Amino acid sequence: MYQFGFIGMGNMGSAMLKGCLSVFPASALAFSRKDAVKGKALSLETGAVWVDSNRACAEQSRYIILAVKPQFYDGVLKEIQPVLDDSRIIISLAPSYTIADLKQSLGASARIIRAMPNTPAMVGEGMTGLSWSEDVFSDTERQELMQFFTSFGKTETVPENLMDAVTAASGSSPAFIYMMIEALADGVVKYGMPRDKAYTFVAQAVLGSAKMVLETDEHPGVLKDKVCSPGGTTIAAVAALEASGFRSSLIEAVSAVCDRCRNM
Repeated sequence: MYQFGFIGMGNMGSAMLKGCLSVFPASALAFSRKDAVKGKALSLETGAVWVDSNRACAEQSRYIILAVKPQFYDGVLKEIQPVLDDSRIIISLAPSYTIADLKQSLGASARIIRAMPNTPAMVGEGMTGLSWSEDVFSDTERQELMQFFTSFGKTETVPENLMDAVTAASGSSPAFIYMMIEALADGVVKYGMPRDKAYTFVAQAVLGSAKMVLETDEHPGVLKDKVCSPGGTTIAAVAALEASGFRSSLIEAVSAVCDRCRNM
């Protein structure tokens, strides 16, 4: 019996699996992947065990992470439902499937956690939102699950009705940050900086700024004001961003994520 079994091994599943290897032994981890060549290669790379079917992975795992795309969920749920029992816990990563939806497919007694991690889990800096079903979870189970999710970053428990917002806040937002890093790097390359150095300068500035927000407990607006000297370069740039609709574009991006979650 494996401690954690990953069904599906796309970008998110791979990030979680590789991230949790910092805490859990590879022998405690199993995963299923349709492509046998890629499955065996990942097993060789990580030491986690490749299982050749979703059903077998679920049958042999205590905690089952559903890391497949939402369009494949119905088929996977039908495949694994016959081998589930009350000792198993299902961890769903799909933004569009509620706990009630999953219980309808897997049975009312199924114990389910909805999770929305993000790909920085691969480097131990993930952010995961969790919503737990109202079933009974033992202290040991909760401890093991929190150890799992914190093995690749930070974790917060939220009411299920906030999971769409979590998807926007951390699940999708790395893509926005990567776009910003790329655009800022393009800007400084325009003024002569080599591209490799541009990415290093900009990415470190993003990392340091995020750490300031997390560790100082100061409002982001206060931290922004501390960089903006009167009549200086930064306030001129902030004015340009405001004129270009920087903040409103990000708010619209969040709305697009939440709307898509509700209409998938």
